[in-house]
Amino acid sequence: MQKPILVIMAAGIGSRFGGLKQLAPVGINGEPIIEFSLYDAIDAGFEKVIFIIKEEIDLDFKELIGNKIKDSISVEYVYQSLEQLPSGYSVPDGRIKPWGTGHAVLQAKNVIDAPFAVINADDYYGKDAFSVIFNYLENQKTDRTPYPFAMVGYQIENTLTDYGHVARGVCKIKNNRLEGVDERLRIEKRGDLIEYTEDEGISWHSIERGTTVSMNLWGFTQEFLTELEIRFPGFLDQALKEDPIKKEFLLPAIVNDLLKEEKATVTVLRSKDQWHGVTYREDLACVAKAIQNMQKQGLYPKR
Repeated sequence: MQKPILVIMAAGIGSRFGGLKQLAPVGINGEPIIEFSLYDAIDAGFEKVIFIIKEEIDLDFKELIGNKIKDSISVEYVYQSLEQLPSGYSVPDGRIKPWGTGHAVLQAKNVIDAPFAVINADDYYGKDAFSVIFNYLENQKTDRTPYPFAMVGYQIENTLTDYGHVARGVCKIKNNRLEGVDERLRIEKRGDLIEYTEDEGISWHSIERGTTVSMNLWGFTQEFLTELEIRFPGFLDQALKEDPIKKEFLLPAIVNDLLKEEKATVTVLRSKDQWHGVTYREDLACVAKAIQNMQKQGLYPKR
């Protein structure tokens, strides 16, 4: 079996951050988060990475990231755009938002030829996370059903920001198996509480500390790509009726459907490391301080 592949979603606009947060500097020498993820992934055993980016950042991305690592890991690029739709569909007027993480991964279907892990470019997952997902994927038989998927889970209190709301996949787990993911699009710290709203703040609901959330670190077999391709037109039919401007084809929702249909199982893996991420520009200083401290402690080279 071929070694697992790492797929990095780096096509997000970063609207709340106010720029291309995928490339924002956090390391001692101005390295972005993605460079630390790549370092950890190579250390864990990954030998191929596929970047999903917007074509308009191609040259900058290759100069700042891809060209640095091409001697250490095999690199491929695919592009995500609004216009990448099945025959018979077109972009609705006023739509500028990408079609979502499921659509992003679907663009890499033709270059993924092994089990693969998926991450966000602007999240720091920690060394242990890459090790556990690589080991899981490397030891799976890929020709069986239900599909043997996995995810690395984090405690919700370790994934929040002090500067606004975040979206998180809140997980239901039994015996280390995922039973479902509820995508909560507006979670905030409210005093000592963690709460979410689904009606623009009219009512709030609490989430217990210690609750496991998905940070889009998934492990999939190639069969997942076929499922994405089959399900995307149905998503579009629904989205174009209900919310053509904002509705997204999201990985947690697709996984949820496969779990309900008993076509997949998802093993929940745990990471001992702290997650760090940049949602708002104000988060950048805190993340930079944490990562630079790790460099100073010798967990990463200073360059």
